[in-house]
Amino acid sequence: METLDRKNSPSFKTVEKIDLIHATEKRLNNNIPVYSINAGSQDLIKIEFLFDAGMFQQQMPLQATTVNSMLEEGTSKMNAAQIADAVDFYGAFLEVGVSQDNASVVLYTLNKHLKATISVIEDVIKNATFPDDELTTHLTNKKQKFHVNNQKVATLARKRFTELIFGSKHPYGINVQESDFEQINRAHLDSFYKSYYRSNHCKIILAGKIDEDVFQLLNDYFGGNDWSTDKKSISNSVEIVTEKQREQLIYKEDALQSAIRIGKVMFNKTHPDFQALQILNTIYGGYFGSRLMSNIREDKGYTYGIGSGIASLKNAGYFFISTEVGVDVCKNAINEIYFEMDRLRTEVIPEDELQLVKNYLLGTFLRSVDGPFAMAERFKGILEYNLSYDYFDKYVATIKSVSASQLRDLATTYLDKESMIELVAGKK
Repeated sequence: METLDRKNSPSFKTVEKIDLIHATEKRLNNNIPVYSINAGSQDLIKIEFLFDAGMFQQQMPLQATTVNSMLEEGTSKMNAAQIADAVDFYGAFLEVGVSQDNASVVLYTLNKHLKATISVIEDVIKNATFPDDELTTHLTNKKQKFHVNNQKVATLARKRFTELIFGSKHPYGINVQESDFEQINRAHLDSFYKSYYRSNHCKIILAGKIDEDVFQLLNDYFGGNDWSTDKKSISNSVEIVTEKQREQLIYKEDALQSAIRIGKVMFNKTHPDFQALQILNTIYGGYFGSRLMSNIREDKGYTYGIGSGIASLKNAGYFFISTEVGVDVCKNAINEIYFEMDRLRTEVIPEDELQLVKNYLLGTFLRSVDGPFAMAERFKGILEYNLSYDYFDKYVATIKSVSASQLRDLATTYLDKESMIELVAGKK
């Protein structure tokens, strides 16, 4: 038996190529695209229904989120308790979610119980009724949570920040106001639901152990023309209007902490600089060992956590820096944020630091495609942008090849203090 050499660490191997199982596409009889990732050893399947029913499509605040949240609260055949019992009986799980650009209904189930559980999700998707009693309870709870969260500086900063960078009339910048809870009613929900939770606004992603019976069941339950609509998705015709006054303050007299949000409108992942900028962002504030964390958390002790990111949306994107600090060190923290930003613009990143981040990103990517459900999430991330699997090959190649001088050039182009909106909620 070969003995382990505990005095020397194992040799380091770089990731040369990442082989992903590609999603295959088929169409239901009504032309709904079905993307399948057939992988995994467990008799388990995930079915995700994606709809063009995000906040970008809504005609009023709360419409998209309330419709999505209440899909499980009652249909023309079952009430909320019956829906929950029908899913739980088979050990399945039903999950709903909504984002700026789309909404989802997800079923996790054992393959042997798919026929029983798919009828439940069909009912939820096609026959939701939004009962008045359930709607009243839902809005009351949401309004109470709204009041609680609006006392927090982090919530105030997060909501105001998107409004500042996109404009108060842009779908990505509109925020819920207290009066919105009184404005919305069942008719608004029904109108949105019947416009967007329909076959011609739907895509389906399958992941897990998949056989032909799965596709046939989907076709039987969802392949008909009984749930189509003439309603078109809203086009991106709203102009982004970023606030001209760079420094913003939401003053809160009793604040012990100040929430800081700094950033700007950026592009999404279809832009040629997006992937390299992700690497730059990771060095700056995108992981626990970043420069912002090392300086502002570890060295200065101003915060428990600070980070930066690049959010990719279907019709735009934005760069942001986020943290909460004591009110007495707010100005110092902001100065250090810009100090680290300026370093990226003027100094070349040391090779050992760059290599560490490259290894971290390659490892993170490997973990993010471990298993069929994870691969489905990655595929969803390129599907909505009409990107191919080449995107991932290019990402790995960019990580491995990007140089310190290229990253400095990117910082000079995009990380300009004067182009950033600076928002503080609390005291400054």
